[in-house]
Amino acid sequence: MNNFKDETIHPDLKQNIRRIKEISDGSSDVMINEFTLSGIPAALLICEGMVSTGIITDLILEPITSLQLSDATTPKLMKYLNDQLLLSLDRSEAKNYHDLFRFLNSGFAVILLHGASSALVYGVQGYDKRSVSEPSGESNVMGADDGFTETVRVNMSLVRRRMKTPFLKMELFPIGEKSQTDICLCYMYDRVPKKLVSEIKNRLQSTELESILSTGYLQPFLENRRGCLFDTVSSTQRPDVMTAKLLEGRVGILIDGTPFALVVPKLMCESFQTMDDYCFRPYYTTCVRIIKYLSFLVTLMLPALYVAVSLHHPELLNRTLLLILAKAEENAPLSLTAEAIGVLLVYEIIREAGLRLPKAVGGSVSIVAGLIIGDAAVSSGLISTPMLTVTAIAVISGFVVPDLNQPITILRLAFILAGGFLGLFGIGLLGSAVIFNACAGESFGFPTTAPIAPFKKQGMRDVLTRVSFRKMQSGNFTVEEYHE
Repeated sequence: MNNFKDETIHPDLKQNIRRIKEISDGSSDVMINEFTLSGIPAALLICEGMVSTGIITDLILEPITSLQLSDATTPKLMKYLNDQLLLSLDRSEAKNYHDLFRFLNSGFAVILLHGASSALVYGVQGYDKRSVSEPSGESNVMGADDGFTETVRVNMSLVRRRMKTPFLKMELFPIGEKSQTDICLCYMYDRVPKKLVSEIKNRLQSTELESILSTGYLQPFLENRRGCLFDTVSSTQRPDVMTAKLLEGRVGILIDGTPFALVVPKLMCESFQTMDDYCFRPYYTTCVRIIKYLSFLVTLMLPALYVAVSLHHPELLNRTLLLILAKAEENAPLSLTAEAIGVLLVYEIIREAGLRLPKAVGGSVSIVAGLIIGDAAVSSGLISTPMLTVTAIAVISGFVVPDLNQPITILRLAFILAGGFLGLFGIGLLGSAVIFNACAGESFGFPTTAPIAPFKKQGMRDVLTRVSFRKMQSGNFTVEEYHE
């Protein structure tokens, strides 16, 4: 599409239509309707399935067909259409074929006039879209039930409904050489650092991707290149979550065609926070937060600690527990390390199969898994009961922090290998490396471990604990305080 930026629209209508058919290669959904407007040859172009028949009839067809100007010329007619007729609230002008096709394929009606070197475009979008519904991956008890959809303009309205201030700025521009996907930057221009917005724009506009089909296409361009184990760009399906982050000076990115929004920068402590935390009482929220942090440690460390203590440090166990574990493992054909890794790999296979299979047969995966792992594997002696129990507790604990599922899956296996070969020393060594990696992570100059490292007492009011809104309103923590 970039090849047509310098190719201006031809004034001759016949040549113009011929060139449009050449570029589209006679695509069936590009509809060209030629007619005469006040004695001047004209053409109306639409993309079938992208426009509303009712809207284009009421706003475009009826006013134009009834228009009769005396002594009409192309400049006079163009001026009349621009200045006198309000055919659509969303209107613009295309001066080259790049802009013409971008508007045409976005659901705009394009009007071409003989002798004019530009085209008039009017927004009459009416394509089918999914209605606003509850987010599938971020359920809450007392929060709002509306979530982002695949239409970027609907998502913009969901954010605007919650933030009616004029300080909320939204910038819409296309990205992707072939797809020309609409991207919307959302930020509070009175709070966000201008350098942050400028750098995000530069990174997005410097991408050379042909298409943007999901958030995963853009996320690597917004992350740092230091190999951080944890994400430095967050994603959410909830407009209220994104609005709360915009108030802290973040930048939200809405992508047309996906119900997920990106937020830059991300703090690691946000993986342990939900919107329900601000609906419950502070003492209950504090208890839940502590449980989440403990669950994170359990899902990472428990299988590795079991393997390390059983193989290298049995003196740490009391006599009764040591005899129980020794009896359970005496008939197992595999080592503890191989057994733990095998069980976790089987779980990942089952989880992936349950996600990818159709819903009609997805339930059968859990039945087969329960019969094979829960009964047959233990009865046959391939897997010991303590190992299966430890692994099950670790897996269930990981469900408490789903936002960290990817690093948890890899680090859990790494900790088992470290514990199996080097014992508690290996676990401590790997744990130190993970902590160093997390503290070294940054996003556009903002440390992802803030406000823990670097420590900020004011920001700690909403990390491990949560204070009441009476105390929180005295001063809000913003990521700008940590900008390098």
